[in-house]
Amino acid sequence: MQEDDIRARINALVEDEHDLRQRLQAGEISTEEEHARLRQVEEQLDQCWDLLRQRRARVEAGQNPDEAAARPVDEVEKYLQ
Repeated sequence: MQEDDIRARINALVEDEHDLRQRLQAGEISTEEEHARLRQVEEQLDQCWDLLRQRRARVEAGQNPDEAAARPVDEVEKYLQ
């Protein structure tokens, strides 16, 4: 996945997040549905940001950024910031 593709995916996920909040306010989905879907969106966002950071780190280290790979949610979610 190229950097532009990752940024596009991040933007799409952020739009999904806003849409979910609007749908909840409009009464189109329940709080439980919103929370469950938001959790999935946030996990995917974390994976995308991690992949973007990996690519940039590989470039700085003189390595091929295309060799970076998305890590599993469990691994990404356990990072300390």
